[in-house]
Amino acid sequence: MRILATIVGVIFIIGILQDSFETVILPRRVSQRFRLSRMFYTSTWMMWSSLARKMRPGNRREYYLSYFGPLSLIFLLVIWAVILVFAFALIQWGTGATLSAPEKDVTFGTYLYLSGTTFITLGIGDVTPLTGMARFLVTGEAALGFGFLALVIGYVPVIYQSFSRRETEISLLDARAGSPSSATELLRRHYRDQHIEELIQYLQNWERWSAELLESHLSYPVLTYYRSQ
Repeated sequence: MRILATIVGVIFIIGILQDSFETVILPRRVSQRFRLSRMFYTSTWMMWSSLARKMRPGNRREYYLSYFGPLSLIFLLVIWAVILVFAFALIQWGTGATLSAPEKDVTFGTYLYLSGTTFITLGIGDVTPLTGMARFLVTGEAALGFGFLALVIGYVPVIYQSFSRRETEISLLDARAGSPSSATELLRRHYRDQHIEELIQYLQNWERWSAELLESHLSYPVLTYYRSQ
C-alpha cells in the first residue's frame, strides 16, 4: 500500500510539473490529448456557460461570463498547488518518513500538514523530518514551492499584458468603425473622407495585430476566456 502511494505521488508530481510547463512556459500549442488544464477548462466552461445560456442576453450575462477567465486562472493555480502538496504527503507517508511531531501517533494528516507548510514555506517547525530521505523531500518541496510562487508572479502579468494589448487595438477600432464596430462602417468612413491610403495602412497594421493575437492565444489559451469590454 505504501509503495503504491509513493508511486502515485511521483506520478502526480510529474504530471503537474509537465502540465504547468506546457501551460505556462512552453511557447507553442500542445496537441497532447490528456492534460489536466485542458480537462479543467473543458469541464468548468461547460458548467459556467450552461448557466449563462439560461440568462437573458445583455449586460448581466456578459458581466457573468467575464468572471470566468480570471477565476478559472486562480482555480487552476490552486488545483496545481493542492495536488503537489497531496503528492508530497503521499511520498512522505509511502516511504515511511520518521517525523518529530507534538502528537504521539503520526497520521497521514500529519504528513499532509508538513507538506502544506513546506510548500508554502511557512516553516512553523512543530513537525520536522528526522530521516535523510524525509529531509531531502522537504527540501525539494520547499524549492518547488519557491519555484511555483515565481511561476505565478511571472505568469499572471504576462497574461494581463497580452490581454491589454488586445483590448487597446479593439478600443481604437471604435473611433474608425463605430460602436459596435462593423466592416461596412469602417469602409464608409474612410471612403467618405477619401482616406484610402490611410485605410490600407490601417489594415496592414491589423494584419500584424491578428498575427500577434493568434500567437498569444495559442501560447496562452486562457486568454480566449477573457472577454473584451
